[in-house]
This record gives sequence, C-alpha cells and structure tokens, in this order.
Amino acid sequence: MDAIVMAGGLGSRLGMGEKPCVELLGKPLVSYVVDALLESEKIKNIYVAVSPATPKTGIVVEKKYKGNVRVIQTEGGNYVKDMIQAVESARIRGPVMIVMSDLPVITPEIIDQIVGYYEGSDKPAMSVSVPISVCRQTGTRPDTVFNKDGSFIVPAGINVLDGNHIREEQEEFNLILEYPHLSLNVNTVDDLKLCKKMIKKLKQPVSE
Repeated sequence: MDAIVMAGGLGSRLGMGEKPCVELLGKPLVSYVVDALLESEKIKNIYVAVSPATPKTGIVVEKKYKGNVRVIQTEGGNYVKDMIQAVESARIRGPVMIVMSDLPVITPEIIDQIVGYYEGSDKPAMSVSVPISVCRQTGTRPDTVFNKDGSFIVPAGINVLDGNHIREEQEEFNLILEYPHLSLNVNTVDDLKLCKKMIKKLKQPVSE
C-alpha cells in the first residue's frame, strides 16, 4: 500500500511557522510520520503533499530523504481537494493511506496493524478513530468528536481510500483503536508539550 502525508496546512493555531517543520525533540513533526511509514512493513511508496503555505516543508523532505520520499505540490486551501490532487498526481490506483503530518507519536507497528485491518475489511475505505476516553487519559482536547453507536470517538487523522475512485464517496469501515499514540495531533503549543512527554514515555512497540 502507498501512503500520502498531508503537509499543506497553515498551522495558524500553533503559530510557529510551517507546522510540519516545527521541531519536537530536535526533529521536524513531518519526519516522525515519514520515518514511521518508512519503517512499516506494509507501506511501499511514500509521498508528502505540500502547498504554497508550506514551501519549506518540501525542501526539508527532499533534503532529508533524497528521493526515497516524493514531494507533491498541491494548490492548497482545501484539504479534500488537495488530497485528491495528491492521489491523482501520484497515479495511485489501489488502496492509499492518507496520514496527517502532525501525528508524531505514530509507530510503524500501528501503521501495519491499520493496513492489516483494512485488508481484512470488505469496504473500499476505512477511517481510524480513538475513543474519547483515551483522549481524556492523555490530557488531549480533541477538536472533532463523533457519536458512533452511542460511543464518542475522535478521528485519528488516518484514513485508507481506494485510489481508483478517489473522486467518489466511498463506503467506509470505522476502525476504533484504543492507542494513546493516536490520541494527539499537534495544533497548539500545549499539544506539542504533551507529545514530548508521550514520546519519552511510549517507546515500547504496540503488541497485537
């Protein structure tokens, strides 16, 4: 499966310049996600989608990964439109994982598990969420909460879609994982501080 890292957002709430380039423990946020994808056993080609709002991000990725990760320029301003443009520019015809660039606690083991769940599903698309209880445990304050069969869940910023039908609405399976690793994406300085604590604490691989 191929993967696209969405790294074209303004990151205005964080207020530290291009969010994918913001350093956490000496490493850009986008590199945490790309490195996890590179170490995954189930991800083949990796693309980073940037926009006019994140020119430095493209330079950082190209310099660090030297052709092993392809940078795709999108128009910016609309997440869904940019995602479609990235998938079509990469000419991805099969399943593709779409990952936000601000998930620094993601691990290759979790990525492989997500792909495994998708492969076992009969739906063309899959969204990944965490129970809101996990967010409470880690001290995060989610921006978006959904009610799923009477339980409150929070999108993790990871989806799998069928590249063949990227412009169409796709029936999806909602995967709910109780991993603190997925409970935090970086939008504020407080999120950045929580990530720092979590990275130091959550170093052991996630078991099946």
